[in-house]
Amino acid sequence: MKNVMDTLRERGFIKQTVYEEELYEKLGKESVPFYIGFDPTADSLHVGHFMQLVAMKHMQDAGHKPIILIGGGTGMIGDPSGRTDMRSMMTKEAVAYHVECFKKQMARFVRFEGENGAIVVNNADWLLNLNYVDFLRDVGVHFSVNKMLTAECFRSRMEKGLSFLEFNYMLMQAYDFLVLHQKYHCSLELGGDDQWSNILAGADLIRRKEQKPAFAMTFTLLTTSEGKKMGKTQKGAVWLDENKTSPYEFYQYWRNTNDADVEKCFKLLTFVPLAEVEELCKYKDERMNAAKERLAYELTRTVHGEEKAQTAAAQAKAAFGGEGEMPEKAIPASVTTLTGALVAAGLCKSNGEARRLVEQGGVSVNGEKAEDANAPLPDGDFTLFKGKKVRLKVVRGA
Repeated sequence: MKNVMDTLRERGFIKQTVYEEELYEKLGKESVPFYIGFDPTADSLHVGHFMQLVAMKHMQDAGHKPIILIGGGTGMIGDPSGRTDMRSMMTKEAVAYHVECFKKQMARFVRFEGENGAIVVNNADWLLNLNYVDFLRDVGVHFSVNKMLTAECFRSRMEKGLSFLEFNYMLMQAYDFLVLHQKYHCSLELGGDDQWSNILAGADLIRRKEQKPAFAMTFTLLTTSEGKKMGKTQKGAVWLDENKTSPYEFYQYWRNTNDADVEKCFKLLTFVPLAEVEELCKYKDERMNAAKERLAYELTRTVHGEEKAQTAAAQAKAAFGGEGEMPEKAIPASVTTLTGALVAAGLCKSNGEARRLVEQGGVSVNGEKAEDANAPLPDGDFTLFKGKKVRLKVVRGA
């Protein structure tokens, strides 16, 4: 079987590793238990998490055992990585609810049965009742404060102030790796490259304390060719929960990917063979639209299923090509103006934003550009276009 590190490298995942030759050899000859951590800061996974799940599936398909660590304990503090401010602390009840939501969503992407079936663990099980003095004596003794302060996740916070609460995060994440090593023989932690310092700390802790091999590997972050983080819209994050981001909105997000980012998204987020990706993306003209449609369909099918992907694709064709059924949005009969319809349909957040959009020429009703934000709505159902990319059939309520 092909070494999974070759697969991950070819598709552009790998950013940093330690003891790379030793890890490559180990992954090529035995089943390696590995883990990826997810902090339960919301009740749904988002596109950034999805990339981690794709990597997890590549690893599992190559015969390695996934351990999904839910940060029910560390989530009570919040990771300072990539932050310039302190995260708000969640209640135990909120964390527990988010953990359950995550488990349900992950079951769609990762196999939990069989010889190397994934397992889900929650670090609240060992962190929340930890004796702090014992923890300091057992774990803290292996950490150098001077070295910790050189880590990017801490240096970026020094100017505004880094709380001692957050300073403990690296030790807690390293301790997670140690516990998983002791319980499940886990010897590899994977994660985004913004987690490098924390992941490396765990591998170092195991090697120092246990005198056993332990490895760290980080993945490139999901960013555009301009360096901006992907998975964000004007509405916020692109969620995997269809109640937060509908299958149609999910499809359209990927359909509108910049040409320069299509090939990267295919490699990192889909399982389309690389030769096929190269063929789809070799044309840098209007033919790239076919590649974008394929990308959007593949991702929507993976996240929401075949039927909803087909529906989203058909709705997109209706909205932009005049074929099939356009996505519908019902608004109350009490809404009588264009401004109200834009807000009620979820295309604008406020009346002020709706008025500005109309004044800028960004709204069309039944195919005609709107000029008056206070204009009365047509009788019955009508089409409402926001710019060139968002088109709805608006259904009038009773």
